[in-house]
Amino acid sequence: MIIEQIYTGCLAQGAYYIESNGEVAIIDPLREVQDYIDKAEKANSKVKYIFETHFHADFVSGHVTLAEKTGAKIVFGPTAKTNFEATIAKDNQVFKVGNITITVLHTPGHTMESSCYLLKDENGKDHALFSGDTLFLGDVGRPDLAQKGAITEEDLAGFLFDSLRNKVMCLADDVIVYPAHGAGSACGKNLSKDTVGTIGNQKETNYALRAAMTKQEFIKEVTDGLLPPPAYFPLNVKLNKEGYQDIDTVIENSAKPLSVKAFEIHANETNALILDVRHQSEFIKGFIPQSIFIGLGGTFAPWVGALIKDIKQPILLVTPEGEEKGTIIRLSRVGFDNVIGYLDGSFASWKNANKEIDTLESISADVLEDKIKEDAIVFDVRKPGEFESEHIKVAQSTPLDFLNNYISEFPKKGNFYVHCAGGYRSVIASSILKAGGFHNVIDVSGGFAAIRNTTIERTAEVCPSTLK
Repeated sequence: MIIEQIYTGCLAQGAYYIESNGEVAIIDPLREVQDYIDKAEKANSKVKYIFETHFHADFVSGHVTLAEKTGAKIVFGPTAKTNFEATIAKDNQVFKVGNITITVLHTPGHTMESSCYLLKDENGKDHALFSGDTLFLGDVGRPDLAQKGAITEEDLAGFLFDSLRNKVMCLADDVIVYPAHGAGSACGKNLSKDTVGTIGNQKETNYALRAAMTKQEFIKEVTDGLLPPPAYFPLNVKLNKEGYQDIDTVIENSAKPLSVKAFEIHANETNALILDVRHQSEFIKGFIPQSIFIGLGGTFAPWVGALIKDIKQPILLVTPEGEEKGTIIRLSRVGFDNVIGYLDGSFASWKNANKEIDTLESISADVLEDKIKEDAIVFDVRKPGEFESEHIKVAQSTPLDFLNNYISEFPKKGNFYVHCAGGYRSVIASSILKAGGFHNVIDVSGGFAAIRNTTIERTAEVCPSTLK
């Protein structure tokens, strides 16, 4: 038996390859599926099942394409409804893969169809739980994504409490836990950086699995502090329910090199968003006017999904040379399939053509210290939890996820300063603000990590604007 976790840091997502005696099961595959097919073929094995823990909201899964390419059966938990052929399993239904079995444990709460998959080894012993978004390490799935009709997030949280107590916590302490996500995912509040654990460890360390916890306490704690989900979540759920284009077709339609002249024509005629994915240090030195920066070096795809509101928005890319196809793939993972081309030769070709360029002013934390003495206006675009743990005393909280909600707070005249934790998110925010006409925005290089090395006054006092 082979179990391999295939972890994608950009999405904080774990897919799983399980192989036994010539048969393979894949759990929660990414949209680009060729690697799974190649791995099975190399092992002289056949992909038999594709198990989906639920209808994912934060990425487009590869179940439809993988089934088409391999003939494997797609399996969802009870109550799931799809527009494609799939096995809708019953609770406790058993699937045989080589010499092992995988049992469906219906665990509604994160969503109503959410299910965990219990793998029993060749001797019939409970070995591993693929817990999807029901149980993370250190957290549980958010219960507010599948509200429908009369079902509230409190109802879903109650279902999740019962699922965890009746299906998960009763498993042996040595059962391995393989979750669908780790730290950085928006599917939970405070996920661990670890990506593999055990039932016993989670009983000891996960706040939501406290033995003495009542259902009402669970509901209150799990629903407390939930931020609104990113705008692209329901769009990804729709794609995962109804199907989508093969990623090879998306790449063929999108990976089109454009000369400077053709790039300009496309930008003018299609009202395309110019998305610059180079490193922030390169972007601030020069970029095409009106470009939005979201760099490949950070959690690229989730930020695209959170900040670009229209999933069908035409996109023109400025990428590092050689990263064009990879960027298109990463966009497609969150359903952004409408790239219409990329700037051939990257930004250098634009600059060499003597086209107009823009820059972003960036200062050090030491300079910010002097500016604050002169009553500088400072905005912190980190998440509310980061802000509340410690922040510049005079800073206002304007989280990047919801930047548009705070537009009225940014001054039209006079410089203002934007920072995040390390410098990535502040450049994203600054690029959005500058494209929106705020040419008085100044980025703080190095973010809060650099600010900590100054004598700028800091506090953990909650600022009212974080409660928006």
